[in-house]
Amino acid sequence: MSIARPGLVPVARARVLLLGLYALAGLMFSAWLARLPAVRDLLDLSTAALGTFLLIGSVGSLVTVALSGIIVQRLGNARVLLVSSLVLGVGYALMGIGPGVGSRGLLAVGIFLNGVSVALSNIVLNVESARIERAVGRTVIPQFHAAFSLGAVAGSAVGALASGAGIPVTVQLPVMAVVAVCWRLVSLRGVVLPARPDEVSGPAPVAGPATGTAARHGGALGAWREPRTLLIGVVVLAAALSEGSANTWLSLAVVDGFGRPESVGGVVLGLFVAAMTAVRLAGTRLIDRYGRVRTLRASGLVSIAGLLVFGLAPTLPLAGLGVVAWGFGAALAVPIGIAAASDDPRRAAVRVAVVSTFASFASLVAPPVLGLAAQSLGARHALLLVVAAMLASVAVARQVTRPVPDEVAPPEAVADDVARAGVDSTAPTLRRHHPGTARRRTLPTERVGGRR
Repeated sequence: MSIARPGLVPVARARVLLLGLYALAGLMFSAWLARLPAVRDLLDLSTAALGTFLLIGSVGSLVTVALSGIIVQRLGNARVLLVSSLVLGVGYALMGIGPGVGSRGLLAVGIFLNGVSVALSNIVLNVESARIERAVGRTVIPQFHAAFSLGAVAGSAVGALASGAGIPVTVQLPVMAVVAVCWRLVSLRGVVLPARPDEVSGPAPVAGPATGTAARHGGALGAWREPRTLLIGVVVLAAALSEGSANTWLSLAVVDGFGRPESVGGVVLGLFVAAMTAVRLAGTRLIDRYGRVRTLRASGLVSIAGLLVFGLAPTLPLAGLGVVAWGFGAALAVPIGIAAASDDPRRAAVRVAVVSTFASFASLVAPPVLGLAAQSLGARHALLLVVAAMLASVAVARQVTRPVPDEVAPPEAVADDVARAGVDSTAPTLRRHHPGTARRRTLPTERVGGRR
């Protein structure tokens, strides 16, 4: 017996609204970063002190994302998105008001709340993107990440224009906070796919495709004991490290490594972002045709090659080609990891929370570690350390193999499981063959290059 998919109109509407929320997230992220020089000057902060303030946001994200799976299970996606929107509005406004009134304390609180909001929002956005992908029946998650990249480009432009026009951060950030909250509240009515009648019961977790029973794995925290989930976390960690290192250090590496002005470093960073965005827009077909594993392995190898060329090239034009290859390879790892963590819709929230914690950890640890390495090696050569993480990602790429639904469980079992899970019922349930185990087979698209 098959399980009906949601109507096409709600899915199409949710997809458009979710694309908008991803773009908004990128816009808010980059618009804030573009005004960091003004924030530093208003509060008379040293570069080291500014880095410490930014670390507060990373800590807020890391703490929140570690608990977000439990929070989403208890409150549901719509309520968590509502709460995170309100927290975002307060935090983002304080990040502008604090420097304007000369208060480092308000800035710290704002940055912390912004980190909390980002962590909560990311779980919901990633889970909903996976639900939409299952409803559509083909790969679409990379398109949402492409929307974030496009939003980030727009955010940089907004910050630059506001700075050039002399608009103080005290005005820009609070105004953007109001716009963002209104945007997200309007989107709430359609961005979360409507639940089926048998989805609205309690949120107790059930078994996933390779996890055994919920009792065995201790509910939400049990995802931390699933080898497959942890190894997918390694994939996401490597991807976050690769992308985050480029965003943080690439421009500086060009300036220091080749003696070029800051504007050239910005152009090279733009090449990286453009390469990622292009592949994310085209990546849906690549994944559908060649499968997750082959695409992830190829992406990792292309990233490694690009990193090596950039780090070792004797000239800037050749290094620029390496940056483009690096961006091509970095584009699809996170979308693939999120999709793999969401294969069982009943356990998607807790598993996405686990792999997102890996990404937050990379964001927290990478800047200081690479900064220390850059002092002795130079920023360009320090970035070569990311190759080790990419090699680990390639080594565990098989873990993102898509499980195949076996015989669908009886309707009453599906209703009971989904009612207790309180999440999406649009995908077939994987039938357990005996207590505590579940068989996983490789999809034909993973074995034969995606040709059906």
